Amino acid sequence: MATSHQSSRHAGAETFIAPRDGLSHVSGDRSVPLLRKTIPELFAETASKHPGRDAAVFVEQGKRFSWSELGEAVDALAAGLLKLGFEKGDRVGIWSPNRWEWLVTQFGTARIGVVLVNINPAYRLSELDYALNKVGCKGLITAAKFKTSDYLGMLNTLAPELANAEPGKLSAAGLPHLSTVIRMGEEKTPGMFNFGDMLAMGGEGERRRLDAITAGLRPDDAVNIQFTSGTTGAPKGATLTHSNIVNNANLVTAAIRLTSQDRLCIPVPLYHCFGMSMGTMGCVSKGAVMVFPGEGFDPGATLRAVQAERCTGLYGVPTMFVALLDHPDFKSFDLSSLRTGIMAGSPCPIEVMKKVVSLMHMDEVTIAYGMTETSPVSFQSDVGDPLEKRVSTVGRIHPHVEVKVVDADGGTVPVGERGELCTRGYSVMKGYWEDDEKTAEAIDPEGWMHTGDLATIDAEGYCNIVGRVKDMVIRGGENVYPREVEEFLYRHPKVKEVQVFGVPDPRYGEELCAWIVALPGEQVTEEEIKAFCQGQIAHYKIPRYVRFRNELPMTVTGKPQKFIMRDQMVDELGLVVAKTA
Repeated sequence: MATSHQSSRHAGAETFIAPRDGLSHVSGDRSVPLLRKTIPELFAETASKHPGRDAAVFVEQGKRFSWSELGEAVDALAAGLLKLGFEKGDRVGIWSPNRWEWLVTQFGTARIGVVLVNINPAYRLSELDYALNKVGCKGLITAAKFKTSDYLGMLNTLAPELANAEPGKLSAAGLPHLSTVIRMGEEKTPGMFNFGDMLAMGGEGERRRLDAITAGLRPDDAVNIQFTSGTTGAPKGATLTHSNIVNNANLVTAAIRLTSQDRLCIPVPLYHCFGMSMGTMGCVSKGAVMVFPGEGFDPGATLRAVQAERCTGLYGVPTMFVALLDHPDFKSFDLSSLRTGIMAGSPCPIEVMKKVVSLMHMDEVTIAYGMTETSPVSFQSDVGDPLEKRVSTVGRIHPHVEVKVVDADGGTVPVGERGELCTRGYSVMKGYWEDDEKTAEAIDPEGWMHTGDLATIDAEGYCNIVGRVKDMVIRGGENVYPREVEEFLYRHPKVKEVQVFGVPDPRYGEELCAWIVALPGEQVTEEEIKAFCQGQIAHYKIPRYVRFRNELPMTVTGKPQKFIMRDQMVDELGLVVAKTA
């Protein structure tokens, strides 16, 4: 390995090794060993070190936990699940916005090796149906509602048998694996347990079993499934292990110098890696306080939480930071406690980053890049990096991770040239749940995870994401895969052909546009298409723009030319392609 460019980042940072022999191939530092711990082992260590100190604050719910109180709630839920017959390897879904019950469920399921299945709070009927059945959820812990989503109503639509079922003994034709539904809140719902009942259900016998079960878990056991869409149209269940989550969380928060003295504001959703791996697990790895402003992101609530709780760190996607900076009362908030945080999820506009540093006191804010399948972070800027590097790149390689940029033939490209980013190491997922074919497409025989992102790596090892091999659209930090939306729109009885793609948007980064060719003799309107989507797919997947065409631009081999469609829409709408880092 060529080491002539080897250099050490500022004091306390890991050693960084520059690209090998002029090629876009970098490896992270391995001098500090990875943690060989399960999630409940690391949680127990932290709770025992800081029993009386704040662990979590849920501002909107008015709920606070010390580490010992959180540990007690986690054990209570784990014991309740044991009482109901849940065992290691069983899947339990969580369908909820950011609530204290989500946090307790994350660590309560991990305590006994139950695999937590994250279900996007924006999911609607068809997506929920698919997710629960794809991974065979035996249990579901759900909020009653969130914004315009009536979770209990949708569940009863999919499983009308709930109305007459004894809690814990559901037998539903449409959801054959699901036996237990646990709802949050105090109201009673036929066929469901209440979350509070679960915390009181386990007896001394179940509690005595907890430590032995935890001791039998292994770091490489599956513990979490997160759905990520693909070009096939159907979401895939990225399966993560204790080791994936524990180590990425530990290393991500080490990069922002998080300690037990810090208080991290987490307005990003818990169902996503940003919230539950980088956020909650990251805080557990350091003993830092988790502060949740509300169930969903609200700029005013976030600013109030930072001020009231004296938060020292803040997470968010770029659109969240834009909303915070644009809040009409922004100048009235005291944000002087802030020093660090992470901006991730989509490219960061340069001017936004400058304002975050200068106006929000976040001198040590970092940029992170990754994907669900890699737990998620592979690249992250350093708190000591020059601002120019923090806004023009996604930083340098994470410890214990190896990355290369390859051309269409799989060869590693020279430094500075673009190609597909591939990564391997501890952070790569176990695979897609019960989908060997898709796993093999994503992870090659040598263990390289093919990200589908186009990237360049410079001579200093800094990475820049320059595009996407596939057509994924990032709308406000949410990954939207056009094929999934296309497959849904093909269900419309008047649609003959459809192509979905992204167009620039100043607020969300990108918005969805659909070009549709109607069946001969049929008339269809934009309003009709959007109404067809309502309540069936998540709101962020519903195209903002719908246009009808007699034919779609195709190559001679019949492949759609989305770049032509995008360029025409940019001209038609008078859109400006924003300059981003």
